[in-house]
Amino acid sequence: MAEGTHPMDIDGADQTNSFSANPDKGKNVILAGNPSHGGKASLWVEKYRPQSLDDVAAHRDIVDTIDKLTTENRLPHLLLYGPPGTGKTSTILAVARKLYGPQYHNMILELNASDDRGIDVVRQQIQDFASTQSLSFGVKPSVKLVLLDEADAMTKDAQFALRRVIEKYTKSTRFALICNHVNKIIPALQSRCTRFRFAPLDAVHVTERLKHVINAERLDVQDSGLSALVRLSNGDMRKALNILQSTHMASQQITEEAVYLCTGNPLPKDIEQISHWLLNEQYSESFKRINDMKTRKGLALVDIVREVTMFVFKIKMPPAVRVQLVNDLADIEYRLSFGCNDKLQLGSVVASFTRARTALVAAAAA
Repeated sequence: MAEGTHPMDIDGADQTNSFSANPDKGKNVILAGNPSHGGKASLWVEKYRPQSLDDVAAHRDIVDTIDKLTTENRLPHLLLYGPPGTGKTSTILAVARKLYGPQYHNMILELNASDDRGIDVVRQQIQDFASTQSLSFGVKPSVKLVLLDEADAMTKDAQFALRRVIEKYTKSTRFALICNHVNKIIPALQSRCTRFRFAPLDAVHVTERLKHVINAERLDVQDSGLSALVRLSNGDMRKALNILQSTHMASQQITEEAVYLCTGNPLPKDIEQISHWLLNEQYSESFKRINDMKTRKGLALVDIVREVTMFVFKIKMPPAVRVQLVNDLADIEYRLSFGCNDKLQLGSVVASFTRARTALVAAAAA
C-alpha cells in the first residue's frame, strides 16, 4: 500500500482542471460508438475496450478490490503488472471514468513510458501536472491521476526521480504504473504502490469476449476458427481481437485454416506431419522434407519449434528422454531468438529427435 496514503475526495462529473495533458503524448483512446472512428477503419481493440469496471472480462477479484477502494475514496498508488492484453490499461481507464465522469481526460495525465522514459519527463511533465492544483466547482478539490503505461521501460534515474514525486504529491495525485515485467521496477517504487498481478486470461473469458465481438460485427466464424483464435491468443485479449480483425479483412468466412494462414503459424496438421518425419524418417530425409515445407508455406522455424515442443508432451516416451528432448528444443529456441542460422538450427532439431529415437529404441530393448 502506498506510504502515507490519504483518503480521496472526489467531486462530481462537472469538474474541470487547470492543467491539460499534452494531446500528443500517450495513447489516444477511441471510445466505443464514437462516429468519427466508426466503420471498418476503427480498430476493434479500441472499439470494444471495456468502458466500465463491470465490462472488464476477467480478474474479477482484482477489479472488485479496486472498485471497492475507488468507491470508498481510498484509492492508493497502483502497480499493475502481467503479460500484454490482460486488461491492465482498460481497468485503470475504467477507474478514471468512474472517478471523473465524461471529463476524465482533463483529470488524468496518460504517458507511454516506452516513448517518454527519461528523467526530464518526470521533472517536467509529471511534476508540473502533479503540482498544479485542480480547479473544481465543488466544495473540495479532486485528486488527479497519472497513468504511466509500460513503466518497466523507464530508466533507473527516472524511476528514482518518480519515487520522490510520488512522495511529495500524494495528497493531490494518485499514480498508476503499468508494466509487463515487475522485476524492472525498482523496489523503492514497488513499496510505494499496491501491486496487482494480471495473469493471462482463461480460454473461457477470451471465448466469451470474442463471441460478443463476433455477434456485434455479424461475422461468419466457424467453431474451429474460434478455437484457433483462442489457442493462438495464449490469454492475450488484444492479440485475439487483432487476429480476428485481420482474418476478417482477408477472408469473409473465418475458419481454422484462414486464421493460421493470416498469422503465419503452422497448422496443427502440418505440425503432426513434421513430428511424424522427425520421429520416423532418416536424418537427411527428415531435414529435406521439413525444410521444403518451411520454404513452401513461409513458416518460421521458431514457430515450428514451439509447436513441436507442445506436441512432444502428447507423445508417450520415458521421462528422461522427454526431459532431454524438451531441453534441447528450448536451447534451439533460445539460439533462434539471437538470430542464429535457420538451417543450422533445423539440423539441430532433427539431430535432437534422432538422439531421442535412439534412446527410445534402447529403452524398449532394455
